[in-house]
Amino acid sequence: MKLNSLQDLKAVRKQIEEKQRLAQEAEARRIAAQRKAEAERNLFQRAAGKVEPLRRDERVRLASDLPAPIPVQRQLDDQRVLKEAISDEFDAGTLLDVDDAMSFRRPGIGTDVTRKLRRGEWSIQGEIDLHGLRRDDAREALAEFLREAAKHGWRCVRVVHGKGLGSPGKTPVLKGKVHSWLIQKNEVLAFVQARADEGGAGAVVVLLKGQ
Repeated sequence: MKLNSLQDLKAVRKQIEEKQRLAQEAEARRIAAQRKAEAERNLFQRAAGKVEPLRRDERVRLASDLPAPIPVQRQLDDQRVLKEAISDEFDAGTLLDVDDAMSFRRPGIGTDVTRKLRRGEWSIQGEIDLHGLRRDDAREALAEFLREAAKHGWRCVRVVHGKGLGSPGKTPVLKGKVHSWLIQKNEVLAFVQARADEGGAGAVVVLLKGQ
């Protein structure tokens, strides 16, 4: 290549300087990329600091067999069932007032309460008919009915047990059981035999505790 003038010489020098500049920039990018890669490799170590393995004698040893969890809810349910249980062996005969119409009232409940029940001065808010049920079924149905009555806030209900005309010897077995079951329930304050137009000897009108 023949340089004919000073201007050609300057142009060549400029090209050489440009190539050197580009080479320097490429080297700088290579070094920066290398440093970035090393920084990324050491990122965890820089963030966590110096890491040392745990000493074996400081580990917590867990028992292989953990105790079974205590079924708290099941215990509460069992306690509730025992509390609400009503027995067939309970003798209610000595607690009943037998006159022209059978009645029961708890201590502290005046005779005016049973008198008002007989007269129908309490509005009947619910009723269950146990007539024709087997003893165990009737007992469970009555207990469930009283629970529902408490939920609804009912104060006066009627329980139909039948007159026992279909029982062997025409003895009203269920009638006596119903009286016994009712007396065992603390929410029952009093009950009387229903009036003739409300079932007579085949039903009782029951007064329950208020909320």
